[in-house]
Amino acid sequence: MSGAIERIAVVTGDITVLAVDAIVNAANESLLGGGGVDGAIHRAAGPKLLDECREIGGCPTGEARITGGYELAARYVIHTVGPVWRGGTADESRLLGACYSDALRLAKQNAIETIAFPAISTGVYGYPIEAATVVAVRSVAAWLVANEAPRAVTFCCFSARDSAVYQRVLGAFNPRTRARVP
Repeated sequence: MSGAIERIAVVTGDITVLAVDAIVNAANESLLGGGGVDGAIHRAAGPKLLDECREIGGCPTGEARITGGYELAARYVIHTVGPVWRGGTADESRLLGACYSDALRLAKQNAIETIAFPAISTGVYGYPIEAATVVAVRSVAAWLVANEAPRAVTFCCFSARDSAVYQRVLGAFNPRTRARVP
């Protein structure tokens, strides 16, 4: 149980250049690209990613789909659609947790050993970084307690401020209770 947290790292940087088996894309339901990390991943992967995403035909909020990584360092992109923040009363926490769980399920199914997540839903979708980070760490730690794969999970934050939030939440997390320690 205590080994789950040791399998999680936090970095600040550009997720498109990470040397991991898979990166997770904070996508929109069309999977056809957009702004923020979604646009950056599509630009870095090249046009074949868009072609494959067109064939998939979209993805509902809280679910994930997998594609090739094409021109990325990562072999795969796992696209997940996070919830739009509506004040916390529209099942946002459950949907966001499902994004992480479904992405990790696909990682396990595809023998992915290393995976990197962005801060899903915290950009244009408006999910507050503190609340989203608690959901992310809780969801990933719960998965890692119950599963051996993937071997390592990285939270890749675009800003040092967001990385500091992830570091603080991760440091205060107790995997035995699956909750933040006050």
